[in-house]
Amino acid sequence: MDFTFNVYALILLLCGKITLLLSYYVYKKEGGAVRLFGIMMFTNAIWSIAYGLELASTSLSQIIFFINIEYIGISTLPLSWFLFCLHLSGKEKWYKRPFNFVTLMVITIATILTVWTNNWHHLYYTSITVDNSSYFPMAKIATGIGYHLFTIYFYILLAIGNYLLFAKFRTADPIYRRQNYLIIVASLIPWIANITYLAGIRPLGNLDMTPFAFVATISLIAVAIYRFKLFDIVPIAREKVMDLMQDGFVILDNKKRVIDYNLAFKKYLGRSKRTNIIGATLEELLPGQTDFHRSIENRYTGHVELKLSNEFGVFDLDVDIRCLDNNQPNSDATIVKMQDLTQFKKDAIKSKEQTEELKRLNQLKDRIFSIIAHDLRAPLVNLSEVLKMISDDEISPEEFKMLAPILSKDIIYTTDLLENILHWSRSQLKGFGINKGFFDLKGLVVDEVTYHMPSARAKNITIVQDVFPGAMIYADMLMIQIVIRNILNNAIKFCYDTCEIKIFAVYTKEHFIKLCIEDNGTGMEKIVLESLFSGENKSRRGTKDEKGTGLGMVVCKEFMERNDGKISVRSEISMGTKICLHLPVDESKN
Repeated sequence: MDFTFNVYALILLLCGKITLLLSYYVYKKEGGAVRLFGIMMFTNAIWSIAYGLELASTSLSQIIFFINIEYIGISTLPLSWFLFCLHLSGKEKWYKRPFNFVTLMVITIATILTVWTNNWHHLYYTSITVDNSSYFPMAKIATGIGYHLFTIYFYILLAIGNYLLFAKFRTADPIYRRQNYLIIVASLIPWIANITYLAGIRPLGNLDMTPFAFVATISLIAVAIYRFKLFDIVPIAREKVMDLMQDGFVILDNKKRVIDYNLAFKKYLGRSKRTNIIGATLEELLPGQTDFHRSIENRYTGHVELKLSNEFGVFDLDVDIRCLDNNQPNSDATIVKMQDLTQFKKDAIKSKEQTEELKRLNQLKDRIFSIIAHDLRAPLVNLSEVLKMISDDEISPEEFKMLAPILSKDIIYTTDLLENILHWSRSQLKGFGINKGFFDLKGLVVDEVTYHMPSARAKNITIVQDVFPGAMIYADMLMIQIVIRNILNNAIKFCYDTCEIKIFAVYTKEHFIKLCIEDNGTGMEKIVLESLFSGENKSRRGTKDEKGTGLGMVVCKEFMERNDGKISVRSEISMGTKICLHLPVDESKN
């Protein structure tokens, strides 16, 4: 190859080589936008070096050869500039979509191939000749439709890139201004050079000043990177950090209008308030929060609580309000931080409920141990003493017959007590399962009435049951039997002579069977009724001094809940008691 070097060619070759070395250094050292800038430097280096060699060439074939090399850089430079601007303005997600990136690459590759095959179709250049009328030989080009289409594409990418930079940095903080001015000025240089060339203003003949302009642009941006720490302190980094924060942040001006916010703040707004946030007041964005807005208006500095609700849910927020001091810049600004305490409060409530439940269970456990230590021990001691007296012939058969009814009551009481304690203890065991199935409710009720008839006859109590046949229940039959037995036993215990106990069942709208056991006995006081299922209720004596433990209704409630049913009680003093069981009739209720 034959070269005749001139000052312009040497300048481009020197700048191109320096740019090439710097591009490798920048690309290897950094990532993100800086790496894209390194790619842009590399494409410009290709253009500069190839154009410098073109300017030093004298033959047409050699000039065309280097033009073909130039277009590797020319076609990729606007693309790398566009990607650089997208990343710098925080829009990098756009080019990470495969379709968008592939489309840009197809245009770039198609341009290179069109230039390389121009001799076959002349779509890009209609003719290329050597102009020897200037200071040195230069290519004189007659452009075709391909050239004009690429020029439009070139300008579109440059324009969008410049717009992104301007839109991003126009509201930047003072700390970014020197960076902003430098980048905006740098981005305008290629426009001026290329528009001048295309308009025919060519003081140096056919010399294209655009690659020189891009060298100047890249030099200025390089200064911004390493002199003003462009990628160490940039608004986009600040925004990404802010948007990653879980707490909501909003900044207000002196008129209480929003001038900045992060992504987390938007989730606390209603659907219709999320589009036009900048410039709106907090009263418009968060209506109805009178105390909060009054704190903002009075420039209160401190914490306030806020409760908000939208389609995302209900939020309990701790709001930290900070008004900047007068000796600080932008002293009229107000910073509001919103910390979501919803889950924390839910956990606190759950923890409190668990604590209360544990406290209740501990009290119930202490009560059970007290019952075992006193109420269970006393009847057994009495029985032991009587048996010992009989063995020692200290009492006569007639005296034993007199004691037998008392001993019988003690044994019945002890049996009921043990049964309830054992059933309740089993229900509290971790992993204790239930055996659900279908069974006939009427058959179960009839069996329980038969079981309790001797106790009822002893007090001349009439039991009337009106449960329709064929009423099938889906539950654990043993558990429901224990519930009915406890309720029926209590009804007899608290009934006077000649009282009546009614047992009846009806279907409910919720597809349950409601089984009610109603008596006209002593009834219960309100205070007793309120603590009936807590285990704190002290046992009461029956109408014939029958003893109780107070645990029976605790077991009933536990077993009904385990079978997806419920129990309700209505009672008045001297008017009797009505207890209703809501029993599931099919598997779907479980």
